[in-house]
Amino acid sequence: MQSIIMQVLFLFSLLALLYIYMGYPVLIFIFSRLKSRSVRKGCYRPAVTILIAAYNEEKFIAQTIQNKLDIEPPGDLLEIIVVSDGSTDNTDNLVKGFQSRGVRLIRQEPRAGKTAALNLGIRSASGDIIVFSDANSIYEKDAIKYLIDNFNDPEVGYVTGKMIYTQPDGTITGDGCSSYMKYENRLREYETLTGSIVGVDGGIDAVRKSLYREMKPDQLPDFVLPLNVVEQGYRVVYEPRAVLREPALETPRDEYSMRVRVSLRALWALIAMRHLLDPRRNSLYAWELFSHKWLRYGAFVFLLILLISNTLLWKENMFFTLALILQCSFYFTAFLALMLEKLGAKPGILHIPYYFTLLNLASAHAAIKIVLGQKHVLWTPRKG
Repeated sequence: MQSIIMQVLFLFSLLALLYIYMGYPVLIFIFSRLKSRSVRKGCYRPAVTILIAAYNEEKFIAQTIQNKLDIEPPGDLLEIIVVSDGSTDNTDNLVKGFQSRGVRLIRQEPRAGKTAALNLGIRSASGDIIVFSDANSIYEKDAIKYLIDNFNDPEVGYVTGKMIYTQPDGTITGDGCSSYMKYENRLREYETLTGSIVGVDGGIDAVRKSLYREMKPDQLPDFVLPLNVVEQGYRVVYEPRAVLREPALETPRDEYSMRVRVSLRALWALIAMRHLLDPRRNSLYAWELFSHKWLRYGAFVFLLILLISNTLLWKENMFFTLALILQCSFYFTAFLALMLEKLGAKPGILHIPYYFTLLNLASAHAAIKIVLGQKHVLWTPRKG
């Protein structure tokens, strides 16, 4: 009986993982072809505000502001607003150096986090469309134009662009980020054609100001705000021609910490917005949200069950023996990639099992924090 239970758990976990990483992408691709909803893009020229939240970003903030000023605005660029979240370095002075060019500084005191900073900045924004930029995000010259063109479609309420990491090739962090984003962006292309995407990057996004809903300080704006827009009956779409370049984190430790933080806030957001899983609201979007986010963040559970059940079954027959060898080999290559990185060698294709393992460990770590009731509000500048 115990053997049968373990076999059922093994098979169920294996099928769940195959669905999460292969089945869902295939199905969403099919739906994108059967139910294609193209975005009616056009020459749309509203008033635009660029909003940047910053904390101790003296290393990047001047370059980022200059980048936005050098972009030809697709309409009336009323202002660039930088909300300094209690910065203690030279960030504020650097921003003040651009005030004569329409850049406004708002200081948030005491420090309350990025979400609170965006809530504060939006109250002073004059634009009909709000563009969100990170303090270290460098846009390509036509990025904002491509974002804004999507709002010509009255059904579109939120648009996200394409993030490209600038970490040199050959590092497990840089290559891992790049591979992961290519996978995610392909899914976003398919989800856009079916209606709305279920996740954005946050460094190159735009929303109709009329649809912005203030969020709690502990909520992840890159996740909650798009869900709020969908809840209001508008589409959230992906624009691959709107490109930003941002440095990847320099070390595996930094990347892991960032992924734990993002996973923690995303899980709290999923819990808060769980009513969107009700198929009576929007059955297709509920399925996408469940498959792309809930199951993805919970994949570590199936990975753990798969490994434990396989360990208990490895003597049953050759299939389970080979399956355990494959699992152990996969995690060994992930560890090997980390060791090669520390030795200064390029891990090559081994960055794939490494980054896959890192993402799922981060999700597991975040889930433990959820159980303990922990939340994350404040952030520190990226070290990339």
